[in-house]
Amino acid sequence: MRLAHRFGLAAFTVALAATLMGCGTPGAPMAPSLNLADRVTGLAAVRIGNQVQLRWIMPRKNTDKLLLKGNVLVHVCRQQGSGACEQAGADIELAPGSTAAFTDALPAALASGEPRVASYFVELKNRNGRSAGLSNAAIVLAGEAPAPITGLTAEMRKAGVVLRWNADAGSAAVRLHRKLLTPPAQKQQEGLLTSPPEPLEQSLLVEAAAHSDHALDKEIRFGQTYEYRAQRVARVSVDGRMLELAGELSAPVRIEAQDIFPPAVPTRLAAVATAAENGAEPAIDLSWQPVTDTDLAGYVVYRREGDATWVRISPATLLVGPAFHDAHVLAGHTYRYAVSAIDQGGHESSRSSEAEESVLNP
Repeated sequence: MRLAHRFGLAAFTVALAATLMGCGTPGAPMAPSLNLADRVTGLAAVRIGNQVQLRWIMPRKNTDKLLLKGNVLVHVCRQQGSGACEQAGADIELAPGSTAAFTDALPAALASGEPRVASYFVELKNRNGRSAGLSNAAIVLAGEAPAPITGLTAEMRKAGVVLRWNADAGSAAVRLHRKLLTPPAQKQQEGLLTSPPEPLEQSLLVEAAAHSDHALDKEIRFGQTYEYRAQRVARVSVDGRMLELAGELSAPVRIEAQDIFPPAVPTRLAAVATAAENGAEPAIDLSWQPVTDTDLAGYVVYRREGDATWVRISPATLLVGPAFHDAHVLAGHTYRYAVSAIDQGGHESSRSSEAEESVLNP
């Protein structure tokens, strides 16, 4: 009995020790997290005038794949060549996952001279000033920006919007920025004949040329209102990549793209008379070159004798094709004809050149 008791006590002591020690080999102690935000990988930069605008998305997690808590300290720096990365502006704090924007006013040394490469970096620091490293490089051109554009105007033409500005002696190209001010109120019903929605913003590059001071925007849609701004841009190729050094944006101009323009005037009008014979009445057949305007609705035919007033002789319904048969003529008379075109907005062109024809006596 005593031996059994001792044996049971010893077994209990061993089991208790095993429980307290655990059943596996103890691992190395875990290092405390440094709470370093992940590096920024989508930094983008654009220079306008003497300011550089940076944009990126703040990471949501740290390098331990844990969600960041609280704002993160952001440090921005710029670098020329292999020199040191100098601080650009004061540090800021931003929330994890937010869309970040930062504007750097270039110092005089970087806003003058010939175009040259400058790189921007973003670094996210913890409370101890440590980080997971610099972001990707966002490259812009330092140097003197082209002069701003003055005198920008917009004028409506049937072919599109004609934009003009004061000419400059330099060789910079011009970038036009167009904003749609009247977007559709609701989504258009999709279908085979439905036009794709118009972009809210678009740009058009006018290549540098001698005395280049105007451009035609043919991609507008009638019935819309647009706003235009312009800037000169110097273009430089760096390692096979075209970079732009853009000047300041001009003052905006607005224009309503109203279709107040008539279609083209019909051309090559011809008249051929048919004499009365075999019981048939005399007639004059007209034909002309078709008008190619996309919004053409049809044609109207006019007639007169001598210098009398023009009289419309085609029916109230517009003629669809470029031909007309005038059966209301008299033998021995001479007639003059002219044709006009009308678009779907009801705008009528000028009358064509006259065509004269006589009906012979039988």
